[in-house]
Amino acid sequence: MTLDMTDILIQSSPFPPIEEVLSSKGKIKILKILTHYEELNISEIVRRAQLNHATVTQHLDYFKTIGIVEEKSFGRIKIYRLSPEDAIVKVIRDLMESWEHSELSNNTRNSYV
Repeated sequence: MTLDMTDILIQSSPFPPIEEVLSSKGKIKILKILTHYEELNISEIVRRAQLNHATVTQHLDYFKTIGIVEEKSFGRIKIYRLSPEDAIVKVIRDLMESWEHSELSNNTRNSYV
């Protein structure tokens, strides 16, 4: 088996594959919510994402493991936010903002038709 340069870069990269990070609608919803609202507790993320608590917990745990989400505890309350200095988070924020801008532009164009 031979490896091409892409395989070598993927295997040696400190970042997880994008397919893994954005592998489900639930993960994307959570990232979108955290991009928009900055910091939220898990109950608010559950409500806004319209997902069950276990699913949100699982996704947040994954994001914490790869370092793109931070958790702060205040007694029993946990607050989640995207890690502000993480390179992946910067890309995710840019993606979400660009996508939202494109959606708004597209809706504006379609409203004149």
